[in-house]
Amino acid sequence: MKKGKQWILACLLFGLMLFVAACGNSNSTSEPASNSNDGEAAPEVSDEEQIISIGYTGPLSGPAAFYGENTVSGLRMAADEINETGFEVNGQTYKINLVTLDDMYAPNESGTNARRIVQEHNAPVIFVPHSGGVFATQVFNEQEEFLIAAYTSEPSILEQDNSLTFRIPPAYTVYPEAFTLYSHERFGKKLALLPTATQYGKDWTEAMVPVWEEHGGEVVFKGEVDFSKDTDFFTIVTNALAQKPDVLFVGGPSQPTALIIKQARELGFEGGFMVMDQAKLEEMAPILEGYEMLEGAIGALPIIDSDAGGASDFVSNYEAEFGRIPTAEGAFNYQALYVLVEAMKAAGTVDDANAIMASLDAGIKALPEDKMVWHLTGMDGQGFDWLPSIGYVENGEVIIIE
Repeated sequence: MKKGKQWILACLLFGLMLFVAACGNSNSTSEPASNSNDGEAAPEVSDEEQIISIGYTGPLSGPAAFYGENTVSGLRMAADEINETGFEVNGQTYKINLVTLDDMYAPNESGTNARRIVQEHNAPVIFVPHSGGVFATQVFNEQEEFLIAAYTSEPSILEQDNSLTFRIPPAYTVYPEAFTLYSHERFGKKLALLPTATQYGKDWTEAMVPVWEEHGGEVVFKGEVDFSKDTDFFTIVTNALAQKPDVLFVGGPSQPTALIIKQARELGFEGGFMVMDQAKLEEMAPILEGYEMLEGAIGALPIIDSDAGGASDFVSNYEAEFGRIPTAEGAFNYQALYVLVEAMKAAGTVDDANAIMASLDAGIKALPEDKMVWHLTGMDGQGFDWLPSIGYVENGEVIIIE
């Protein structure tokens, strides 16, 4: 009997301890988090300054994480610089609260994240770095009155009759003609297709193939690679090379695209590569231990070769902050955030998405020369109008196509 009472008392004491612990945990988690912007440090502001939130939803984990980090790195760098002094609109000084959420490259997550950022932070602009996420967010952004800053070269995002979407990079339709002429002249007219299996890859291919064929080229192999699942490229590359192509059309995130190229070279391929603009020559070179395997590849020009007024300082500052060379993702998003700030100044508002959209061209025209990382001339409809930037690899160097 005595042992029974002792056992009951022990159980009661144990239960009481669990209850106290649970209460303690409940109290701690019910307090608002000190960092309310999901992974980014909120800026310090004085009593005279106000915060304006800018959103980002992109891949920060999974196979495309490095691509996502490249895009958001430019935004972080620009926001930090702007927040050193803030910027003034109608006599009020503002600083930027960059709110970032991981969508794992999944369009449905992009839409969910965008809506959450707008509802919780009242953000007038959301940066989205992939076409699937843009399409998902376009379903409701006009109704909820926020801008989509789309970092994708997919041209059809501007064919959705969405007045609050603008495209940051050039459309990929600027590349096929130059890619084709160079590759035909140097290597030949037989093409094997090995693009990413995403919708972006399919659309890029649909733009590339007609131009290739119009110039007398032939497609000898049609394939695609799902980089979210495939890690061994031996079989598909072997099948492609069995058709004896002169050129391989490749692309997707830089890291796995580099492995496709490496596999092709190891299997004896001596032809050229046409590289979709998501993959970057300067990112693939370190993976391939130099430019030797990239001989004859043609793609987007590395931003480190830009001669724009702010390029040199941007490159050196970026390397100092992140410990790696910048790519177009970081550079173009860096420049885009500065354009947005200038557009807000011109519009006289930080929260009217329609007015900001209408002032983007004025924002570009007002951009300081030292923030011009690549040559941006204005707006072309709802897209930034950049000077073309294409390069090819020859004897270990990237040569600019004028």
